[in-house]
Amino acid sequence: MRSHYCGVLGNANIDETVTLCGWVDRRRDHGGVIFLDLRDREGIVQVVFDPDTEEHFERADRVRSEYVLRVTGRVRARSEGTINPAMATGTIEVLGKELEVLNSAATPPFQLDEHTAVGEEVRLRYRYMDLRRPEMQQRLMLRSRITAAVRRFLDGEGFLDIETPILTRATPEGARDYLVPSRTHQGAFFALPQSPQLFKQLLMVSGFDRYYQIAKCFRDEDLRADRQPEFTQIDLETAFLDEAAVMDITERMIRGLFHEVLAVDLGAFPHMSWAEAMERFGSDKPDLRIPLELCSLDDLMATVDFKVFRGPAEDPRGRVAALRVPGGASISRKEIDDYTRYVGNYGARGLAWIKVNDLAAGVEGLQSPILKFMPAEVVDQMMQRLGAEDGDIIFFGADRASIVNESLGALRIKVGTDRGLVREGWAPLWVIDFPMFEEEADGSWSPLHHPFTAPACDVEALRRSPGEALSRAYDMVLNGTELGGGSIRIHDSSLQQAVFDILGIEPEEAESKFGFLLDALRYGAPPHGGLAFGLDRLVMLMTGSSSIRDVIAFPKTQSAHCVMTDAPSPVSAAQLKDVGIRLRQEPRAAADTPAGGDEPMQ
Repeated sequence: MRSHYCGVLGNANIDETVTLCGWVDRRRDHGGVIFLDLRDREGIVQVVFDPDTEEHFERADRVRSEYVLRVTGRVRARSEGTINPAMATGTIEVLGKELEVLNSAATPPFQLDEHTAVGEEVRLRYRYMDLRRPEMQQRLMLRSRITAAVRRFLDGEGFLDIETPILTRATPEGARDYLVPSRTHQGAFFALPQSPQLFKQLLMVSGFDRYYQIAKCFRDEDLRADRQPEFTQIDLETAFLDEAAVMDITERMIRGLFHEVLAVDLGAFPHMSWAEAMERFGSDKPDLRIPLELCSLDDLMATVDFKVFRGPAEDPRGRVAALRVPGGASISRKEIDDYTRYVGNYGARGLAWIKVNDLAAGVEGLQSPILKFMPAEVVDQMMQRLGAEDGDIIFFGADRASIVNESLGALRIKVGTDRGLVREGWAPLWVIDFPMFEEEADGSWSPLHHPFTAPACDVEALRRSPGEALSRAYDMVLNGTELGGGSIRIHDSSLQQAVFDILGIEPEEAESKFGFLLDALRYGAPPHGGLAFGLDRLVMLMTGSSSIRDVIAFPKTQSAHCVMTDAPSPVSAAQLKDVGIRLRQEPRAAADTPAGGDEPMQ
């Protein structure tokens, strides 16, 4: 029906007769001449109808915003005074000769341009209209370019695109699975996969030594602004490669992707251990664009009488740390109170601070309600360690190490953003040497990644000191966002059983939950490992969007509700009976669920 897209026309097409299809973006009537801005996915072009084409001029006079048109005309150069440098097609226009109205349109529910101020719920309710906006079309087109580039790279590296099941077995924990009842096996359920993890490991055992998949995954998350119940992973697995080789392949993929799509050179990715990241930034996904760091003060605070600091300093699981903000002495008391409430969201019970007004004056030149609890010599040593200067403010965290890291790590990002300290550009890195396990409050162990991650030590050392064991895991981080994570997997059944033992999974339970995988490991499983990238997060970063919902065609709200289709929704009694399910109570209507906000992913 068309010969060209609207947005691709230019000076090279002058004097050509073209046929265009698209939507009316704007209609203007200037002294008997009608101007239609016709829009398609590639952009907008101005079409001019004059009274010489009487029948088509009359049709042009009747069209309105978002009518669907087919237009034939001749491309001509605009006169000097009418050139529009803000439009890609601003040097030309199309003199319309024929116009066919393919469909009329009701008045749009909101303005379809960059000035749209309508709330997110309305945008999602009319998502098919929201997706017509050039901003949204550009994002989804870039997403398509990203996936195409990823496929080309992995195909070139010898990876095979292999699909894994969507209907599978529930995971051992099961709490986050979406369950699918079976009509043919009543009382039994499939689960939608949270990850292709086990299947891609089985593919390695099968001899397909390089696998990838752009995979749909599903997770019944609690209410969170930066999550979706269905999301997309760039999933890959390899055999006969160690972690250095896996990281090399995936780093080259991401560097090539940014170069091809954004013309950005990310450079080489530095490596940082998990322990260093937590010590310096309080996060295992630090944003290196922010020039603020945490500093541990446990040794100094173990000598003071101030119990708020001394207690955590003497606790093996505690931490006392400080965050120095250069020039932060200008922060008002109201702002400090706001920051105190902010860190409270991460479990902190308060936020101590010291303002450095005149360092040369000693304690007298400092301002803080906590100074009376600290000896002058300790304060002096602390100022030296922090590199404090006049005009600084120092914030303190003292609690369990996990709370201090999370709260001060979040404060670092908040203060850095508020004070304009985030530098432009990109800051990638690899975080490596993760602990194998983390200890729960009851003394039991849980895997920091998943129970199929290989340890960096042998079985004897693992059993002897599980708390000191490091894993062969690695995360790729970009601008404070975890792009992807992976590990070398366990390929030896005896080592896998040792990990299960530490996690408190008895052999019978392991056989029941993972029997098919354990069987596969006994039949010649090769060394293997892999990595999975969050495609939605990657596209969000590359498009500069503030929410993953803006790079997904049809997302759910924060509460996992689709306001457009009103899903999830009740089903009929007959459908429930067919799968052998009886509800104990009437379900609450999906419309009662609050819609999500527009909070960006951190």
